[in-house]
Amino acid sequence: MAEGRSAGAGGAIYQRVLLKLSGEALVGDGGQGIDTVRMEEVADEIAQARDLGVQIAIVVGAGNIFRGVAGSAKGMDRATADYMGMVATVINSMALQDALEGRGVTTRLQSAIVMQEIAEPYIRRRAIRHLEKERIVIFAAGTGNPYFTTDTAAALRALEINADVILMAKKKFAGVYDSDPEKNPDAKFIPRITHREALERGLRVMDATALSLCMDNRLPIRVFNMSEPQNIVKVLEGEDVGTVVYCEPSGTSS
Repeated sequence: MAEGRSAGAGGAIYQRVLLKLSGEALVGDGGQGIDTVRMEEVADEIAQARDLGVQIAIVVGAGNIFRGVAGSAKGMDRATADYMGMVATVINSMALQDALEGRGVTTRLQSAIVMQEIAEPYIRRRAIRHLEKERIVIFAAGTGNPYFTTDTAAALRALEINADVILMAKKKFAGVYDSDPEKNPDAKFIPRITHREALERGLRVMDATALSLCMDNRLPIRVFNMSEPQNIVKVLEGEDVGTVVYCEPSGTSS
């Protein structure tokens, strides 16, 4: 937890968090797009988490709409494909903002790409002020630059706002495994692991750039299954849910 800040009210062990949602977390049985029922479920959980007194910032992916890497693999210019992916994150973020505000949760949407008609520009101090006023802040359009994923955007924004932890909400699996559980049904769940070990073993926590950024700045990560009801609240209350990616003791050499 960052120095100088106490834990959130209502039993939460964190005061300020960055929640990273995959675009797939917003998909229903159809496999693509935005499922309104699923969106309402996600918004309900986030609203309940906010009621614990926790300051919440969110980064949403866009895999349910468009992936820049996939577009590039099919022959599209990589930078163009990545910008399309960034715009897709704005669509998801707008939908999430609408769902949250429909529940009476004041929300601010900030975009790394200027879209003044629909979002504030990303300004770090303004984002922090919104959080201090108990508003949820959604960071859209990634970092605003191609070749960087929304994982990296989540790590960067978490560090900029002095978040205590990144909450990585996965769609299907309980946390981090020793191999890809989609390909290996015998993959073993890992409850605790350091950033360095996850990098060295190539485990699917987040992309390597983002994970390195978290390791270098001693930012812990909690990876858990978003599909299980109340898991966000459980993590915030300190229950043993998912995988903890923790910092090595100070002074540990590489």
